[in-house]
Amino acid sequence: MTATDRSIELINTAAQAAADKLAHDIIAYDVSDVLSITDAFLLASAPNDRQVKSIVDEIEERLNKELGAKPVRREGDREARWVLLDYVDIVVHVQHSEERVFYALERLWKDCPELDLPADAKATRGKAAEHAKLQAEEDSAELGELR
Repeated sequence: MTATDRSIELINTAAQAAADKLAHDIIAYDVSDVLSITDAFLLASAPNDRQVKSIVDEIEERLNKELGAKPVRREGDREARWVLLDYVDIVVHVQHSEERVFYALERLWKDCPELDLPADAKATRGKAAEHAKLQAEEDSAELGELR
């Protein structure tokens, strides 16, 4: 069993939408062999709640406008720390960077085949680590100024 053409179309559109909103570390897995409830998972993250919400809104809008897809379930909206969009064929997880590190969903799905994504989405790999490093440098510079 492998992800269907429809699932791949949804994943690619969602991944591009996430990349357009500057999501970090976008990755997709074909989970069709291990889960009967969905074909694929898309994971993406952002360094703050507002950006998580922005990414989720963009994914939802693009999938609806371009592919006529609406989520059957949307969870985690209020806190915008981890939002899940369930499209039956695919499930999208957009997490705050801290949640992404803590829950480490990649570890759970690492044995599943990774799906190829648009170039813009692939280019987001390592962005969370880059952002964290820059943030740490800024924080230590600010501390230095305060002393």
